[in-house]
Amino acid sequence: MIDKLAALLSQYSAKFKFSIWLIMMSLMVIIGCSLWQGGARVQSDILAMLPNVQQDPLTDIALSRVEEQLSNSIYLGFIADNQAQAIQAAKGVMAQLNEHGQGIFVDIKSADIDQAESLNNYYFPHRFSLLTLDQAQTLESGKLDSLIGQAQQQIYNAFSYATSGLLANDPLLLYPQNLQALAPKQALEVHQGILLARLPAEDSKGKVAAIVMARGVGSAFNPKVQDRQISVLNQAFERLALQGTDIEILRAGALFHAAAATQLAKSEVSSLGLASLIGVCLLVWLAFRSLMPLTIALLTISTSMLVAVVMTTWVFSELHLLTLVFGTSLIGIAIDYSFHFYCERLNKPDASAAQVIQHIFPAITLALITSVLAYSSIGFTPFPGMQQVAVFCASGLMSAYITLVLAYPLLASGSLPKGDKQLKLADRYLQKINSLLGKITPKGLSLIVIICLSVSSFGILRLTSDDDIRNLQQSPPEVRVPENTLRALLSGGTDNQFLLVRGDSEQALLQHLESLAPRLNNAVNQRLIGNSFSLSNYLPSHDRQEKNYRLQGEIYQQNLTHVIDTLGLNDELAPKLKRAYLAAKGHYIDAGSFFNSPAGKLFAPLWIVPSSGQEEFGAIVLLGGISDIDKLSHFFADSPYVQLVDKVGDISKVMGKYRQLTLILLAVAMLAAALIFCSRFSIKLACLVVAVPALSAIFTLATLGIMGASLTLFHSLALILVFGIGVDYSVFFAESKQQSRGVMMAVFMSASSTILAFGLLAFSSTPAIHFFGLTLLIGIGFTFMLSPFIQTFTRTVK
Repeated sequence: MIDKLAALLSQYSAKFKFSIWLIMMSLMVIIGCSLWQGGARVQSDILAMLPNVQQDPLTDIALSRVEEQLSNSIYLGFIADNQAQAIQAAKGVMAQLNEHGQGIFVDIKSADIDQAESLNNYYFPHRFSLLTLDQAQTLESGKLDSLIGQAQQQIYNAFSYATSGLLANDPLLLYPQNLQALAPKQALEVHQGILLARLPAEDSKGKVAAIVMARGVGSAFNPKVQDRQISVLNQAFERLALQGTDIEILRAGALFHAAAATQLAKSEVSSLGLASLIGVCLLVWLAFRSLMPLTIALLTISTSMLVAVVMTTWVFSELHLLTLVFGTSLIGIAIDYSFHFYCERLNKPDASAAQVIQHIFPAITLALITSVLAYSSIGFTPFPGMQQVAVFCASGLMSAYITLVLAYPLLASGSLPKGDKQLKLADRYLQKINSLLGKITPKGLSLIVIICLSVSSFGILRLTSDDDIRNLQQSPPEVRVPENTLRALLSGGTDNQFLLVRGDSEQALLQHLESLAPRLNNAVNQRLIGNSFSLSNYLPSHDRQEKNYRLQGEIYQQNLTHVIDTLGLNDELAPKLKRAYLAAKGHYIDAGSFFNSPAGKLFAPLWIVPSSGQEEFGAIVLLGGISDIDKLSHFFADSPYVQLVDKVGDISKVMGKYRQLTLILLAVAMLAAALIFCSRFSIKLACLVVAVPALSAIFTLATLGIMGASLTLFHSLALILVFGIGVDYSVFFAESKQQSRGVMMAVFMSASSTILAFGLLAFSSTPAIHFFGLTLLIGIGFTFMLSPFIQTFTRTVK
């Protein structure tokens, strides 16, 4: 089949094949331009690379709302020596953001005075249905005089909130305490409309931090949005610096993590890609001493990257920055076909370019099939990022193959300088291997096998696993340290994990939230969490409101005259208060009116109503300062209506499952390759060809174990590529039919370029890329050392 295809291609002229290639590349350019003009974008969110964990519809809605809220919110802290300086800094930055950040930032605020007024306007008509827990217990126990005494203290207190208007509607001043109970419990003060936090005196000499919050417009993981938002913030900070005040600025939010990740990825794409390109060019020049092979090698790389970018963008409508970082390794793989072509030309100087291509066509075709098979195995994982890498590299390799078959007959037909020296070195290397094998006795061979088995077993048994996705990408200290400081000032801030409370009806859900409140307080007391935010304070159930209404009947129906006389109020207030109390009967606070009012719009994302596809009511309870997620999970495990949603933990579990599945895919890929090779070689030789990368994978795992590395999904994915790339070397040696010096030179150059590309990835600051590159660096090194032994066995195995 492969030989027939090679014969068919040889019937067409070099110019005709080059014309076809030129049309294909032009089409790729046109498609690429239309995609980017049509809205294709670059993605930098690490979570976008991770699998979509299958959840029920209610959980999916809750996750999307929390992620949207957290990803677009930023928090700024301005630390100054005194309160006045901190307030001035916060107000100045807020003014700058309002002036220059229109359409970039919204909801720029510190303490929300308007929100407090909106809450007052909404709740005051419902005051007869509101009681704090202490007030309700006092009335239940018949201690009305205690409440009257508290009201008297407020009336005669010079700094009291009691006014004649409030007393006329709420003689015991119960409502203000209910309004105060709505405020989140945190160690923050409010002065001049600014939230202030006082730093611990022993650490900061009594410094004060002013807190400012804002919400960005657009995704914080979009590089263009990042640039606009960071630019506006930097302008505001520069303006603040010009005031000459020594202000320390703290930053927190997904924006700063995403911007750091984008900058790091861009830096690594340029630096690693450039270093790999320079290394490959130097390798080509040293091997062939001619500009033509170097020029055509650069053409092969360029068209491969072009096709890879266009095809990935076409399939996924976006391109992740980490895909580009992984994709820099394509430079070291796509050039392999060029190496094999030119090394064979050196070995057969009298053959034309078309004849050389026809000669190596079976080997490069089998190599392409196995490499694409390996990348396709990666593409079967549920990881969007790895699917992108699979499409990126597979399409890039296919482009390199097509360029060799269609463009090289015309472009690479020029003569080359003699390469006898390089070929002799390759031949000498093979002779030494043969000589070494000839000196090994059966006992010596047995000893080598025992040593290899012992070392491999020792290393593999030492292997541990680590599937925590938080280890995939770590922000630099200049981002993490200020955020941790600011989170501490905000009593832990808000974490990605949250509680999802379910109910079959609105009232059932509200009752569940009320019963959950004491457990949340216990979790805070046990320091499992730093804080929580629940809608239970804002939305009491009808049962609770009805109970509060009945309890207040002791005031407004049985004892109103006694209350008014004791407090010294006007007797004429009694009829008015009774009428207001009776008129309030049955007028409940409900979710619909609350979330449609100015008071509740801010909290609306935390409330989920039934919709198409899901029939339950749901409420999100935000958590902050989580100290131990496992203990917290057990803490709420016995509540059937409460679910701790931990997307990070769920994805980590999925990663562990697919790490194991990937190793199974590796075995399947090896079996599939062996079956494919059986159509070309004998069964024994096909098994030998597969055995080389298989042993390399085993030795790589053993090496990682000896190094003390923890096995991740990215190690496993890299092992598939160790097989996909390494089996190419075996195929070329199996196809060489003892004329191996050209193959040896090509394999040396291929391995050198691949090791260079992936070796550089091993130095990446992003852990996922580092794991991927390190595994390939070790694996390809073993494959290069083992693959020449194929030509020794081919003497007897046919």
